[in-house]
Amino acid sequence: MTEPIVDVRNLSVIFGDFYAVRDVSFSVAPGEIFGFLGANGAGKTTTIRVLCGLLPASRGKVIIDGAEFIPGRENIIKQKVGYMSQRFTLYDGLSVGENFDFAAAMRGLSRDVYMSNRAKLLDFIGFSENLNTVVKDLPGGIKQEVALCVSLLHDPKIIFLDEPTAGVAPVARNRFWRLIQDLAAAGKTVFVTTHYMDEAENCNRIALMRAGQIVAAASPAELKRTAFGDTLYNFAPRGGAMLIADKDMEMCEPYGRNWHVKFHTNVNVSRALMKYKADFDITKISPSLEDVFIKLVEGDNR
Repeated sequence: MTEPIVDVRNLSVIFGDFYAVRDVSFSVAPGEIFGFLGANGAGKTTTIRVLCGLLPASRGKVIIDGAEFIPGRENIIKQKVGYMSQRFTLYDGLSVGENFDFAAAMRGLSRDVYMSNRAKLLDFIGFSENLNTVVKDLPGGIKQEVALCVSLLHDPKIIFLDEPTAGVAPVARNRFWRLIQDLAAAGKTVFVTTHYMDEAENCNRIALMRAGQIVAAASPAELKRTAFGDTLYNFAPRGGAMLIADKDMEMCEPYGRNWHVKFHTNVNVSRALMKYKADFDITKISPSLEDVFIKLVEGDNR
C-alpha cells in the first residue's frame, strides 16, 4: 500500500481549557483530493494550521510527506506544503508580478527556478492579464487563480486550500475546481475546505468535523449510503401545508419549500407515510451531501 502523504494521529490542539481540536486521526493518500468540511468554528482551520507547520499540536503526531512536526523544525514541513488562505494570500495593493516576486523571495527561490515555475503556473491557469495589473483590479475568479499559483510557486507536493472559492461567482468556481482536478491528476495532493456541498462532490474522500472532532470520513457516495441508506423522502406541500416532525422521524429538515425526511429504522415507513399523503406529494430521493452535512454536522448535539 502507498504510504500516506498526510498522517495525523490523535491530534489535539488546546487553548487554555478549550479543545479546538480533540483526538483527531486521519490520513491522506498522494494525489488525493481530500475535503475537510464542518461548520464555522469546528476546528478545520486550526487543523490545517498544524498541518502546514504554523501551529504546534498540544498532543498527538503529525507527519507530512515523511517529516514529523517537531517544534523548532517546522520549516521542514513548510517547504513541503502550499497554503492558500480564505482571507489573505495576495497583497491587493501590489501588482500580480510583485506578488510573485515577493513570494519567490520569501521562499528563497533562485531566479531561474522562479521564472520557470511562474511561467508554467501562469500558463496552467491561462493568465492573459498584464503582470503589472494591480491585484485589487482583477476579477474575483482570476484573483483566486493567481493566489493558487502563488501558493504553488515553490512546487509543493501538498496544497492546502482554505475555502478558496468563497464569494466567487459560480462559473469561476467551476473553473477553479477544474484546476484542482488537473493538479491532482498531475500528482499533487489537494486538501480543501469548502461550504459549497456541490463542490465537495468532487473530492475523493471527505472528513466531516464537528466541535473539534471528526464524526465521519469516507467517499461522498459512502457518506450518503451510511447516513441514509435508501430511507430519505421529499415532502412537497400541497397548498400551505406545514410539516411538523413526529416521533417516527429521525430527521425532518426544510429544503426550499419542501422537507427532507428520514424515518427511524424500526418504523413501518409505508404506514407512517399514509397520514401525510393527503397534504404532501411524497417521493423517495437520493440524499445529497447537503443532507449528510445537515444530519451529521448540524444535527442534534452539535
